[in-house]
Amino acid sequence: MINLTLRPVTGDNFSQVVKLSETLTDYQKTCVAPNMVSLAQAYVNYDRAWPRAIYVGEEVVGFVMLALFDDDIPQVDQPAYFLWRFMMAKDHQQKGYGRKVLDLIVGKCKEDQIKALYTSAEYQGEQPLKFYLNYGFKDTGIIDDGEKVLKLEI
Repeated sequence: MINLTLRPVTGDNFSQVVKLSETLTDYQKTCVAPNMVSLAQAYVNYDRAWPRAIYVGEEVVGFVMLALFDDDIPQVDQPAYFLWRFMMAKDHQQKGYGRKVLDLIVGKCKEDQIKALYTSAEYQGEQPLKFYLNYGFKDTGIIDDGEKVLKLEI
């Protein structure tokens, strides 16, 4: 069983989370903002950002951040969360960790009585769009800032 947990980003793991961005391929770097940028966005959006380090055991292997509210999400789907950032270090991809992280996020959504989880993904390459669609996200048909907007009903 994978011992995967989501933990707050603190002074103790900040550098590890930031350095994870360096592990990505050049293509992957075009699909997700550097973690330093995401953490800066979390700081200035402290009222709605939910940044978490992804751990396997005691090793930091990824980063995920939710927007706990997003005014662009249709009212019919509110309350909803937006999966704002999600990245896994290159050496920890293709191990089932991404699916496990989404399972934990869906669990949080259910606990918080959220109706839908939204995200967006580049559609020029297969990943990460294929990953989200395989998990169960549906294409909304909306393109925002060059990315497909996806929705998962909780």
